[in-house]
Amino acid sequence: MEWDVIEVSISGEYALQVRFSDGVAGAVRFLPSFFRGVFAPLRDQEQFRRVQVVDGVVTWPGDLDLAPDAMHEEIRRHGQWLLA
Repeated sequence: MEWDVIEVSISGEYALQVRFSDGVAGAVRFLPSFFRGVFAPLRDQEQFRRVQVVDGVVTWPGDLDLAPDAMHEEIRRHGQWLLA
């Protein structure tokens, strides 16, 4: 699919850089308010840095992931996806 993530890297504190299979690329930035509920463990920078791509999806241990279609759309439109 066009929104399959093919690359992810840490680009700062609570920030990622992603690239999709169709060439769209941009930033994913996380505000502190995002880290609640199931995502609370990612407040720990060591846990956050364990990000990887699995089957085209940005994931972390513990079955945490981000919706690649929503991410693709926001990055395509705005160059970044801000999660709050």
